[in-house]
Amino acid sequence: MKFGKKSELLPHLGRMEQVAGVRRAVLDDGKGRGMRAWDMYNASGLALTVYPDRGLDIGPATYNGLPVAWMSRNGAVAPAFFEATGFNWLRTWCGGLLTTCGVLNVGGPCDTPEGAQGLHGRHNHIPAENVNSRGYWNEAGEYVVEVTGDVAHTSVFGENVVTSRTITMKLGRPEVEILDRAENRGSSTAPFMRLYHMNYGWPLVSGAAYFDVPDHEVIPQNDHCREHVGEWARFAEPVANFPEQVFYHDIPAGADGFATMKLVNPDAGLALRVSCRKKELPYFVQWKMPGAGEYVCGIEPGNCYPEGQPKNAERGILRRLEPGEVSEMCVRVAIDAL
Repeated sequence: MKFGKKSELLPHLGRMEQVAGVRRAVLDDGKGRGMRAWDMYNASGLALTVYPDRGLDIGPATYNGLPVAWMSRNGAVAPAFFEATGFNWLRTWCGGLLTTCGVLNVGGPCDTPEGAQGLHGRHNHIPAENVNSRGYWNEAGEYVVEVTGDVAHTSVFGENVVTSRTITMKLGRPEVEILDRAENRGSSTAPFMRLYHMNYGWPLVSGAAYFDVPDHEVIPQNDHCREHVGEWARFAEPVANFPEQVFYHDIPAGADGFATMKLVNPDAGLALRVSCRKKELPYFVQWKMPGAGEYVCGIEPGNCYPEGQPKNAERGILRRLEPGEVSEMCVRVAIDAL
């Protein structure tokens, strides 16, 4: 539906929240009790829930009522339950449209100069500060819905990396943009690992789903994945005890500097595009997990591989931020009806 210009639209409305806005709520049951859950909507069919207390990440997402994001069996879990050691991150992981991993580690538990690190780091369990939402008309005449906040990854005698995040949706467009500005506010160099762990589930993901991407290099994570690299672009129906597979994709950027992975499902009548600015996020990680009860496809732009800080350092791809240095990253998710 076309919404027209501001002067044409406003006479039809009492408030802009009739068509686009943010509903602020607090969860009141189970492990998520007390956690903020902000619903963003923009009259495009796309609606999603932002978790300010989980690193300003994104939980459930739907398109015209159809679930798009995969949700873990843990449900919504408040950050107070987080156990940072080993693989215990998995006990409080919600899944959802976006889980941010980092900044000191992405991948399995490991020992680093900053100390022992658990799976995928702490970002997803840090409550954001200075959180706010607003709606406004931009200079192009588009109505924008926006959530902003800062996620401070800090330690006494350690790192001081603050990510200022802006999540935006525009009226009538089934798209969401995540713009991050990560700054090293400390006085020493800090590791900076970042993976946008984006999780898609049924019915978008099914045996009919496949990837439509330009020709590019596909790198299997290990020998098991190497045996199945020829099957990376297709999905299967749920399989009990499926051993997860991970593939790395070097997708060429377009003229706008963005690389894109597109997941298509003719049966669901949907195609989903994940795009990132390749200069800052050169790697696409694909997590293939058609396990029964854990039926999920991860499309994960990042500046590293999910192999832990030491191995990324060995590869020579460990990103570091100098004092005062800023890294700005942009990720977009869009849905097309087939």
